[in-house]
Amino acid sequence: MPRLRRETGHGRLPVLSLVPNVVTILGLCFGLTSIRFTFAEQFHLAAGMLILAALIDGLDGMLARRLNAASPFGAELDSLSDFVCFGVAPALLVYNFGLEGLAGMGWLSALFFTICCCLRLARFNVAAKGETSADLKSFTGVPAPAGAMLGIFPVTLYLADIFDLREAEILIALWMLAVGGMMIARFKTISLKAMRVSRDNAVYVLLAMAVVIGLMLTRIWTFHVGATVLYLALLGWGVARARRG
Repeated sequence: MPRLRRETGHGRLPVLSLVPNVVTILGLCFGLTSIRFTFAEQFHLAAGMLILAALIDGLDGMLARRLNAASPFGAELDSLSDFVCFGVAPALLVYNFGLEGLAGMGWLSALFFTICCCLRLARFNVAAKGETSADLKSFTGVPAPAGAMLGIFPVTLYLADIFDLREAEILIALWMLAVGGMMIARFKTISLKAMRVSRDNAVYVLLAMAVVIGLMLTRIWTFHVGATVLYLALLGWGVARARRG
């Protein structure tokens, strides 16, 4: 009988088992709020909401494992939230920021980015069902959160007072096409799950994290630009190493 109740959705659940889903919904709220600020042309707030969504992404999965609360429902909810936060919201933000002037071409590049994100998430969901320990060492293609952070790079370049690409809208469109292509590409990309730090170097990692947090609190847009450039360099290094191997 207890098994029957679980399968039909009856019975009681521990409150803590709902925490991962609450975190997922929180991220979804950030993504939806980003869309609202995009329509209001408050690009700094829209980009900030997406960065917050990316920062808490993965936290729900970690909590689910720690609390032994993983479920098919939570996995589907997380995937749908990721599509809104890292597929729809970034495309709308970049389109409103610097692609409207290209008319059909601008909208096409935004659509391409969003569809690539959808395909990347679908492929990830299928692969995750047969995931092994070896699969945790890397991703295939750029993950959706990283793709979203790459996608909004033209916006944060402007917000950091470095460069305004709205004078070269075609470059923004090509950038969105390129990032979309990287999300569905088959090359291996770095996974934080595979990174290991020796105990002797742990203190330096903590100091580096303090610097990172300080930059995020004081120079968030400059930090995003720097992090994007660093990530692109790591992608290039990883691809080059794979080809040599």
